[in-house]
Amino acid sequence: MRQEEKKKSKIGKWVSYAILIILTALMFWPTSRVWMQQGLMKIGLFKPALNKPVENQINESSHLPNGLSFYGDLGELHMDGLQEKVVFINFWATWCPPCRAEMPSIQVLYNKLKDREDILFLMVEIDGATQKAEQFMLEQNLDFPLVYPKGKIPSEWLSGAIPTTVILNKKGEIAARHEGMADYSGDHVAEFLMDLASE
Repeated sequence: MRQEEKKKSKIGKWVSYAILIILTALMFWPTSRVWMQQGLMKIGLFKPALNKPVENQINESSHLPNGLSFYGDLGELHMDGLQEKVVFINFWATWCPPCRAEMPSIQVLYNKLKDREDILFLMVEIDGATQKAEQFMLEQNLDFPLVYPKGKIPSEWLSGAIPTTVILNKKGEIAARHEGMADYSGDHVAEFLMDLASE
């Protein structure tokens, strides 16, 4: 009887080790990591913080930077010409699993608002890896505007971590900024953008 219990205990330990090894391997394998992160978003984790800054936090550095422009799906786009539009900007790279994981949720948001002329989406691939980015877009059936930066991105927008999402109001001020992966598919995000557009 004791021998049988020892055997079961040994088998249980080996099964636990095997599960631990598999989970660890999945965490480091990019494709499965994206899949796991998307699963966590679907159960309600990773909601974006969409807090408007207090009035006294808005300063000159929050405004559209002079000289910054983007090129890509929308042609040449100068940020200083985007007054009167709410701008959803997402900074990402093709090698970044959390960036890739949140993309389908941004596509859902884009589909809800793409016909609005007062809301603009800019998906900014920061490495200039045009072929990889376009290939990724095709593989994932994504059709939001893909752009690349020309000029220095202000540190108030992107301080180094990606993905980072910045939402600008019609005055070019930062209305919200979220660093890290988030699920943007919820109605509260679309409502936040529409509220900004109606101001």
